[in-house]
Amino acid sequence: MRSAVLDSCASSLLSAAAVRERSRNIADAVIAGQSRHFRVDRARLDEAASLVARVTRERYPDLAIPYHSRWRHFEAGGVDRRALLPDDPHAHVDLTVVSVLLDAGAGPGWSYFEEATGKRFTRSEGLGVASFRAFADGAFSAGADPFRVDAERLADIDEATLGALFEVRDDNPLVGLGGRAALLRRLGEALDGARPSGLYGRLTAQSRSVSVTAILRELLDMLGPIWLTGSTLDGIALGDAWQHPHASGDGPTRGWVPFHKLSQWMTYSMLEPFEWAGVTLTDRDALTGLPEYRNGGLLLDTGVIAWRNPADAAAAWDVGSELVVEWRALTVSLVDELAPRVRALLGKPDLPLACILEGGTWAAGRALAAEKRNGNPPFAVNSDGTVF
Repeated sequence: MRSAVLDSCASSLLSAAAVRERSRNIADAVIAGQSRHFRVDRARLDEAASLVARVTRERYPDLAIPYHSRWRHFEAGGVDRRALLPDDPHAHVDLTVVSVLLDAGAGPGWSYFEEATGKRFTRSEGLGVASFRAFADGAFSAGADPFRVDAERLADIDEATLGALFEVRDDNPLVGLGGRAALLRRLGEALDGARPSGLYGRLTAQSRSVSVTAILRELLDMLGPIWLTGSTLDGIALGDAWQHPHASGDGPTRGWVPFHKLSQWMTYSMLEPFEWAGVTLTDRDALTGLPEYRNGGLLLDTGVIAWRNPADAAAAWDVGSELVVEWRALTVSLVDELAPRVRALLGKPDLPLACILEGGTWAAGRALAAEKRNGNPPFAVNSDGTVF
């Protein structure tokens, strides 16, 4: 039988605080010279912060910076697609969950043509617009109301159905189409007849003030059973958590470092739907920087993180390899160090981390990737799309 102690230990990894603590342990070891893979040059942080601040001012000259969120992709092409939705937090939350789950890398050969605007979109913006239009057309609804996601409908979505929604053809291939469809089916099964937006009702039933960490935990509980890959500890689903010798910790969780990237990205994307509904959010900065290609690429491309063996950049690495885990942990910790520098340069000491990411680190990382590698990541990671 599984012990209550083990349950408690595994549960302790299902938080943003654990992401930050374990990532810091790894970063401290790398900074102390104990890594075979990377070095850290903190002197480059000021240069990286200057770039982020410049990109932020270019994108948001008035410094009215929104959250880093899936809702930015729904605004692609300058279109206010939110105006097409009912003023209903359950619809907003349903859309956020299903769209973020579909937001893996699209690949360089795919695009989406939006008939309503006559515009064509690629990459994350294309995936966002395509999933928005599918939602608005009732593709995820089992009833007459199109603006909802129903478990029984998700459970029936196959690769061909999703391919048609995303305009996939031989000349318009979408990377990981089968994996995306499988994720939706698994979510449908895990929901057991409920809607994803049930979490909104649970969190607001007793109070109109909700902790962002509570949103993340609800999502981790909901999403835990659906991952196609990821880690387990004696049968307990940890999801986006991996092992590294410098992660530290006690008992059964020693050596484990969680990241929960997709769940944190989904949580960031929940902030606006909750606030639009009049809910006060607390602990917004409890979440971490997202350990993915753009934030991590920014740090590599500005030299804050440097390769010990430059040939490693040309190899493809498994998502759970020590090198990838270390790079992601460094990304979490060094974005934390970057953030106060960016706030100082912008003269915005209270700017939430979610706005720094949007302004920001993600956009600057994307710009550097376009300049240096035609938009491609800094190195190849073998992943099914549920991590990155």
